[in-house]
Amino acid sequence: GKHSINTAERKPSLFYPTPGKAYSECSVMEVNGVHLHYRPTGEGEHAVLLLPGMLGSGESDFGPQLKNLNKQRFTVVAWDPRGYGHSIPPQRGYPINNLRGFYCYDYFPQMLNFKKVSLLGWSDGGITALIAAARYLIFTYIHKMVIWEANAYVTDEDERIYHGIRDVSNWSERIRKPLEALYGRKYLAQTCEGWVDGILQFRDQPDGNICRHLQHLIKRPTLILHGEKDPLVPRFHADFIHKHVKGSRLHLMPEAKHNLHLRFPDEFNKLAEDFLQ
Repeated sequence: GKHSINTAERKPSLFYPTPGKAYSECSVMEVNGVHLHYRPTGEGEHAVLLLPGMLGSGESDFGPQLKNLNKQRFTVVAWDPRGYGHSIPPQRGYPINNLRGFYCYDYFPQMLNFKKVSLLGWSDGGITALIAAARYLIFTYIHKMVIWEANAYVTDEDERIYHGIRDVSNWSERIRKPLEALYGRKYLAQTCEGWVDGILQFRDQPDGNICRHLQHLIKRPTLILHGEKDPLVPRFHADFIHKHVKGSRLHLMPEAKHNLHLRFPDEFNKLAEDFLQ
């Protein structure tokens, strides 16, 4: 059916997140011609930008972080990327250049009010963080990064996994129902198929390359987390990023799966806060 969220009539606010204010309301801004929804919380001078994964939004992907990360130390900002969550229209597209980080430009110019900005990226959001830290010199103010369940390239094993999730009717009802409520059944199905087809474009690149060629350029302190029971992102991806991002730290969570920050929020939040100090 028709997508259940209509933001076309909303006027983008002229508000940009700034240090020293406590926020709670969802706000809208126009960036690159797109109305992006985001939710800032906290009043710290250190901005923490939460980058969601496939079909993710700030609230659906980062509830425990928005609620419980230190509000005095940080201003935590959760975004709905273009085509996800409430940032529709436009519909999400997956040309290879966009998958390689073009959407970085949606996020980061708005953070220039903060002297210190750190990135927390989950899955696709982790890839976005890696590319931003390596490629875009404008983002030299990035302080630190925490990434989890991300990958820098696509293998045969990944391809089999992606084909297994392409048809959302095969997903568990627990995962599928909230997304159907947010997006509508048709948009959810089309967007998931588009994501799988899009990321599989990297199989045509040398060594399945997404951003493996950029890892050595990353100079920011980086914490890599990985759930050892993740059925979607094999352990070797975390090992690769750890090996090639100089000075990075790898922390394994033996009982965690893909959504380690939601399943073990207290452990995750403490690891993130301690690292970001």
